Amino acid sequence: MTLTDTDLTLTVTRTIAAPPERVFDAWLDPEMLMKFMQPGPGMTTPSACADPREGGRFDLIMKRDEDEMPHGGVYKVIDRPRQIVFSWESPFAVEGSTVTLDFHAEGGGTHVTLTHVRFPNEESRGNHENGWTAILARLADVI
Repeated sequence: MTLTDTDLTLTVTRTIAAPPERVFDAWLDPEMLMKFMQPGPGMTTPSACADPREGGRFDLIMKRDEDEMPHGGVYKVIDRPRQIVFSWESPFAVEGSTVTLDFHAEGGGTHVTLTHVRFPNEESRGNHENGWTAILARLADVI
C-alpha cells in the first residue's frame, strides 16, 4: 500500500503550566503568536494578525535570516477553551491540510494535543512534527 497525502498525519502533545483558557487564548492572540510560532532555531515571527472567529483568518510570517515564509489559515472551529481547528496554508502545505488543537485541564496546567493532517510526503510530515514540537515547547516557555 502506498501512502498518499490524505493518509499522512502527526500528533504532538505537551502539558503546559497554565490554565486551559490562557493556553487556548494564546493561539488567537497575534502578540502571543509572534512569541511562540518559532518552529526552529534562529527562526522568528516578526508579524502576525488574526481574526479569531469561525471563518476568520490568521496570517503570519516566519523568518530565518532573510528568508520569509508566509503561513496562514482559516479558523474552522473555535470552542473556548476546548478546541481550535484551522486550515494550514504554507509554501509546504497541500490543499486540505488542517490542524486541530485540543486542550484539557491536567493537574494545574493544560494538556495540549495537536493533530495535523495531510502532507505531501513523509519528509514534510517529519519536518512539521519537529516544528510543532518546537512551537509547543516555545509556548510553554513564554506563557
